[in-house]
Amino acid sequence: MTQAASAPVLLVGPLLLFMAAFYAFPVLAMLARSVTDPHPTLANFAHLAGDGVFLHVFGTTLRTAFIVTAGTLFLGYPVALALSRMRPTAATITLVIVLLPFWTSVLVRSYAWMVLLGRRGLINEALRALDLIDAPLRLLNTPLAVNLAMIHILLPYMILPIASVLRQIDPSLPRAAAGMGATPWGAFRQVVLPLSMPGALAGTLLVFVLSLGFYITPALVGGPRDLMLSQLIAQQVDLLNWPYAACLSVTLLAATLVLLGATQVLPGVRGAFRLGTR
Repeated sequence: MTQAASAPVLLVGPLLLFMAAFYAFPVLAMLARSVTDPHPTLANFAHLAGDGVFLHVFGTTLRTAFIVTAGTLFLGYPVALALSRMRPTAATITLVIVLLPFWTSVLVRSYAWMVLLGRRGLINEALRALDLIDAPLRLLNTPLAVNLAMIHILLPYMILPIASVLRQIDPSLPRAAAGMGATPWGAFRQVVLPLSMPGALAGTLLVFVLSLGFYITPALVGGPRDLMLSQLIAQQVDLLNWPYAACLSVTLLAATLVLLGATQVLPGVRGAFRLGTR
């Protein structure tokens, strides 16, 4: 092997060793424990099919991920569209505002939502000051609190891929559509929206996958009935129920991989990641 050919291997080698030691080995150990603890068996996975707690938690996790993804897409697309059409100075300021939550700790942002939604939080106190309510509303430790907080935290992951793709659309295309008699809405619907789908698909998949494994925010602002799969795994680890925790972890990992694999067969998804992450 020549010196020029061996240079990339030497540069990548430390990263490969790091990933093997601190990622690949723990994941393989978890996979092994799910089928070998207490003895080689698949009974742990067979038990999940009739486990009411697991089915409820898994359903809650999927429902929350769908709601959060839809919410971030609904709120993020208009922001990304506005961001792509602003002048450079205004776009920079708006981008900083969008990224401020991204630069702040998830723990801090979750505590901020606790302050807003608590029984004596800012929202309840404002409503009582306006005489709109007589008693504090139960906002914290509800599905609404979990969805709002997760949408707020994950919004940048939706806005940035969409804005990146929108910025690459040739401005002359909507003008050409308008010159041919299309209304502003018609030009957007027939030109801009289809061309922006790669970014929307990339953002949707990214937010959904992140939502599946969210832990800190649901644990702080959610209630016992809003348990996510990651929280159930943490509970089983605290109880030293390693086989069940490993089995749940493998299930979450498998669900994520199946989702990623299934979306790859959809038209435009591979191009979405090439365009949406530029």
